[in-house]
Amino acid sequence: MTFAQLLDQVGGMGRFQVLNVLLLCFPMVLMAAHNLLQNFTAAVPGHRCCTGINGTCGGSNITEGADCRDPLRAFIPTDSNQVLQKCRRFVTTQWHFLEPNSTELERTEAELEPCLDGWTYDGQVFTSTIVTEWDLVCDFRTLQQMAQSIYMAGVLVGAVAFGGLSDKFGRKALLIWSCLQMAVSGSCAAFAPSFTAYCIFRFLSGMALSGIGLNCVSLSVEWTPMHARATISMVTGYSYSVGQFILAGIAYAIRDWRWLQLAVSFPYFAFFLYGWWFTESARWYATAGKLDQALKELQKVARINGQKEQGQKLSLEVLKASLQKEAPSAKSNFTAADLVRSPVVRRVTCCLCFVWFSTSFAYYGLAMDLQNFGVSVYLIQVIFGAVDIPAKLIAFLVICYFGRRITQALTLILAGLSIAGNIFVPQDMQILRTVFAVFGKGCLAASFNCVFLYTGELYPTVIRQTGMGFGNTIARVGGIVAPLVRMTGEYSPSLPLLIYGAAPIISGIAACFLPETLNMPLPDTIEDVENQNLEQQKGDEGCKGTPSHQDDIFLDMRMFKDPRPLENTGKGDGGAVDPAKSS
Repeated sequence: MTFAQLLDQVGGMGRFQVLNVLLLCFPMVLMAAHNLLQNFTAAVPGHRCCTGINGTCGGSNITEGADCRDPLRAFIPTDSNQVLQKCRRFVTTQWHFLEPNSTELERTEAELEPCLDGWTYDGQVFTSTIVTEWDLVCDFRTLQQMAQSIYMAGVLVGAVAFGGLSDKFGRKALLIWSCLQMAVSGSCAAFAPSFTAYCIFRFLSGMALSGIGLNCVSLSVEWTPMHARATISMVTGYSYSVGQFILAGIAYAIRDWRWLQLAVSFPYFAFFLYGWWFTESARWYATAGKLDQALKELQKVARINGQKEQGQKLSLEVLKASLQKEAPSAKSNFTAADLVRSPVVRRVTCCLCFVWFSTSFAYYGLAMDLQNFGVSVYLIQVIFGAVDIPAKLIAFLVICYFGRRITQALTLILAGLSIAGNIFVPQDMQILRTVFAVFGKGCLAASFNCVFLYTGELYPTVIRQTGMGFGNTIARVGGIVAPLVRMTGEYSPSLPLLIYGAAPIISGIAACFLPETLNMPLPDTIEDVENQNLEQQKGDEGCKGTPSHQDDIFLDMRMFKDPRPLENTGKGDGGAVDPAKSS
């Protein structure tokens, strides 16, 4: 009896699975809010040097357009478009510039200095941000991007740390801890007294986010039968999309960055409290050699699913006989080195490195640049969230009917082409440029959805969290590098788009070399991965499999011809699979 058959015996996709996925989706909803939070908490409002007019710093009502009667022209120089400069002021007040006969030569020869008395900000859109709080403009503008990079570095460290720890200590314990860490560090960031303290708390929040994402995904899929993997992937992926709508709504209602930071962090205290209800993965218990605990959890699931009698039929002896291949794996210590130890797993790891990096790299290159689209930052956030709905639905259908590999490759290549296509669109065609960017973002969101599911299906249970953690690590490297690439626009305006577009195209080609996992049993050991690859190769070479293996070899072909769920062949392990979320 395989694990898939054990899941069927205790209720399959029953009441427990539905409730489990629903409760796991709530923490994932606010993950989007934290990932994209700095679009609002670190937004850069209009600003200029303090002038001391009327004994104040100039007030918050900024006049960008200057005319001959504008008194600010005597304090602050204007550019070629007669817009007040943001980072310089006159050393001495130039009252004669207010006269109609003042010349441009006089303005260019006047001595300038930095904003020594600080800045005044336009508070019409953003009441308060970390930029206005700590004056992260002009010579200090790089600190704004540094804050996001530090957060992404935390996500990277969390992916490394929590990926391995959850394989060692279990999914439930790490998920509970991650929710508590997110609640505490996120709330502390809202009360940070300095920029340094803010960055430290954001780093810890980033670490917690990785732990939440990895373990929510694993707990949702490792209790899910094989035929429901793609559905669970879509549901958890949509929870991230819903989070983008929620972020736009909360940010529109709460314009102060401290209250906004608190609003998206405090709910994790509730997630921490009900997280104790979650059931640890029986599959993880089995691979960890804790078969008695695995039996207890399977019987609990059977009781919730209304299959109490079937659960009582299970015994430790039956479980040992049924899961005999999982038990030996518990005697071995698996490390990150196992991701590249065998030929097939090594190829999978290399290709997934390209996929994870470019998906995150291009995604955050687009998603963290909302203020440059020329429309309301709240509106563009809603549009970016809305495009996920059709994108992920189409990706779900392609995943179910044509497979994971073609979906992964197609979404990446289309995303790269749409981003690179903006190179040839004139700057004044803002709507068309936005359409291309939104289409590319939708493809990347679908790619994220697919890669979470695909990665979990490609790696065996004994190193699944390690592989997921490694993939997330590579993705966060892409998230850290993405803001730096935008700086290349100082050399050529089209260079960032070229880089953002080329990376997904190359990775889409690399995805073509990954094994297909459509309707394949979820592997538990590294040997399972190697054996499945051999079976696929036999099928590709002419379907020369022996009669006892023909059902497995032709699974993909049968699914293509008849999309209805296949009958249990007895080969599948199905258990849970993985993810779906996006990030």
